[in-house]
Amino acid sequence: MKRYISLIFAALLAFMPLRADAEEAEQFNPGAMIIGHVTDAHSWHLFDYYGSDGTEHAVAIPLPVILLNDGHLDVFMSSKFHHGHADYKGYRLVGGGAEKEEVVCVDESGAVLDKKPLDFSITKTSAAIMIAVVLLIVIVLVAKNGYKRRPNQSPKGLQSLVEMLVVFVRDSIAKPMIGEKHYEKYLPYLLTLFFFIFFCNILGLIPFFPAGANITGNIAVTATLAIITFLITNISGNRHYWVDIFNTPGVPAWLKIFPLMPVVELVGVFTKPIVLMVRLFANMTAGHIVILGFIVIIFILSNLFGTAVGGAVSVVSVFFAVFISLLECLVAYIQAFVFTMLTALYIGMAVAEPNHGDATAAE
Repeated sequence: MKRYISLIFAALLAFMPLRADAEEAEQFNPGAMIIGHVTDAHSWHLFDYYGSDGTEHAVAIPLPVILLNDGHLDVFMSSKFHHGHADYKGYRLVGGGAEKEEVVCVDESGAVLDKKPLDFSITKTSAAIMIAVVLLIVIVLVAKNGYKRRPNQSPKGLQSLVEMLVVFVRDSIAKPMIGEKHYEKYLPYLLTLFFFIFFCNILGLIPFFPAGANITGNIAVTATLAIITFLITNISGNRHYWVDIFNTPGVPAWLKIFPLMPVVELVGVFTKPIVLMVRLFANMTAGHIVILGFIVIIFILSNLFGTAVGGAVSVVSVFFAVFISLLECLVAYIQAFVFTMLTALYIGMAVAEPNHGDATAAE
């Protein structure tokens, strides 16, 4: 551990600015830097460096830009925008940092037009999802081939980890929440959900390509997962599930006629997936922001008071950043578990059969 902390400390000192005048302090925007690292972009930024002439150069992996404008499809690489410093084919990349990055239309004189093209680009988050899915498929296939090569033997290596997580989801989430009768039908979805969220959370904590993208910190990703859970839950809902919503047992009749309880129950159907969406998004984004906040302190003090002060503060900042990163590893697992567990709980409530005691009480 000491060796890794020393390497991080040395890397931070290497990239610190060597000048600390007031102009540089004003130019450095910590908020824009932090938000820019946790939001989506049309290219995969790696690092910046200063040339011999003192100009700053950005190194990034270009991604495909796919735009539909007035029925015309334009496809090109994001490198054509030169990190937002050039227009291409009547388009301009604006925003970034604290502002949302988007493509707008411009005329020949460079003036921004009111209309915007439909953007179907493969952004950083989209590319990271594809990478995560490919890596997950490889991991599962490796575990599968392990069973073929060593049938009826105890698992080894990666096979042990995959089997442990599969058994955990089956025995600790699916069976208790859904029940012995129905859990097998929904187990593939729960396993996919758990592995995808957990793996994306871990990848987001690794600060270099092909990892480093804040996948589950993107509200569109968590919203999509929550919508899928919402659809599966309500499509699977049996008669007992819907009767309990519109005719809640054990509630006074006047609350049903009013109708207060049916409205509350129906609103709950939609708020449950919203809670899933916001919880995962907020927890993962907050963790990244806290880690980046500790790192940013180094550069702020370095610009204001000199590299020596920034280097001295970096010891404390790096220590806390590493500590929060280790804590985020635990949070990555907990958030995957909570999302999967609540999904299983909602599905279990939708497919649960009424018992005789409930029927007697209702009568």
